[in-house]
Amino acid sequence: MENINKYIDQTILKPSATKTDIMDFLNDVKKYNFCAGVVNPCWVSFARKELPPHIKVCSVVGFPLGASSTKTKIFAAQDLVSMGCDEIDMVLNIGQLISENFKYVGEEIKAVVRAADNRTVKVIIETCLLSDDLKKTAARIIMDNGAHFVKTSTGFSKKGANLEDIHLLRQIIGPEFGLKASGGIRDHAFALELIRAGANRIGTSAGVDILESYYQAGHNISQ
Repeated sequence: MENINKYIDQTILKPSATKTDIMDFLNDVKKYNFCAGVVNPCWVSFARKELPPHIKVCSVVGFPLGASSTKTKIFAAQDLVSMGCDEIDMVLNIGQLISENFKYVGEEIKAVVRAADNRTVKVIIETCLLSDDLKKTAARIIMDNGAHFVKTSTGFSKKGANLEDIHLLRQIIGPEFGLKASGGIRDHAFALELIRAGANRIGTSAGVDILESYYQAGHNISQ
């Protein structure tokens, strides 16, 4: 796999990140030609100015808990679009999902997709908090309400991505729908396993380490 870098959404969402940290991060995103750079909302305008047009700027809505009101999520998505964001990773309302208020969950996703104005929307379901049945239900709701990816995890909860969840979700969403594995992905061997299992995007803050180890293993990095 020559182009593993093009699967990676390189991420910096730690609350303590300074402007210097963000600049260093964006330089790495450019150097390794990642698919996207994922930043907190306050850095979106800066990231869009610093990154070339072919590298996507991604940010987050309802992160990391998913418990914001729907109106807040709608406004947040509109604000990101106005700042030049290309992709939005939103956390669905996990408590409402577990409460089986599926109408609420679906309508909220649909509203955020509409607010995103044709930008890619990835919906985080926080797999470690859900039963397999709820993971399947969440995936179907996401597909039915216009979003573009199911995303496993925020990286801020108990566990992140695993192969079992990727296999399970890919069976539900079929071969073409977007599936982003995220949380705890720190080496190229695991990233490759996730991709081969069905993930077509990898969310990680360790993209540089993944790419360097991948290169040292004798692979080329796509430019």
